[in-house]
Amino acid sequence: MAKLHFLLDGNSLGEFALDKERMTIGRRPSNQIHIDNLAVSGVHAVIVTIGNDSFLEDLNSTNGTLVNGKAIKKYVLQHEDMIEFGKYQLKYINENHVASSGDGFEKTMMILPQQAPKAAIMPVVENKQQAELSANAAVEANEQASDDASEAPEETNATLATENIGRLKVLNGASEGRELLLNKTMTTLGKPGSQVAVINKRPNGYFITHVGGNNHPVVNGEIIGAQAHALNNQDVIELAGTKMEFHLA
Repeated sequence: MAKLHFLLDGNSLGEFALDKERMTIGRRPSNQIHIDNLAVSGVHAVIVTIGNDSFLEDLNSTNGTLVNGKAIKKYVLQHEDMIEFGKYQLKYINENHVASSGDGFEKTMMILPQQAPKAAIMPVVENKQQAELSANAAVEANEQASDDASEAPEETNATLATENIGRLKVLNGASEGRELLLNKTMTTLGKPGSQVAVINKRPNGYFITHVGGNNHPVVNGEIIGAQAHALNNQDVIELAGTKMEFHLA
């Protein structure tokens, strides 16, 4: 399990286990990671953990969020990254991430098109290995991820057979008719500053989780919550102005 070492000027103050799918960081006591300092906003940032990956997002805080000395908005955490809040630090530790290096798991990143055809956009996440993406490009990065179904809802679609691989079909816009095969552990979808979501392939089905932006994705006309939402055959997903239909092959 990934964890955060809580530090003040390099001195340990304890640690937080990333044992929940979504954990907020801030000055208010209601945050799962509470930092009582005026440099920290009431709800400063959030970490969403899916499988073996943790996503950090700054929630429009007053003083911003730094990772390894660089201001970020959205970021995929790497082992031993240092998240900074003034004099306080949270050191991200994920030893499984290192131990599983080269384990064969992959994830796919897909950036949904802007309303204007072929408008150039930046990647969903800021990463040490950033790559520029165009509106209709998809990039596959060899990054580790592991399936984690320990918090899966009880009501899910049937357990996936090996031949049942999900796919998304775009229903509108410049990419109408395009299909994306969901054969990787994780697929990141969205547009920066609007909506970002992750589709996670688990042993008991596919799940969509909101990881960035103020607006949550819509599935079959209903807004999903902060927790992972199970996908069923022919569900219609609305994300960042794009409609997609989910299918199990």
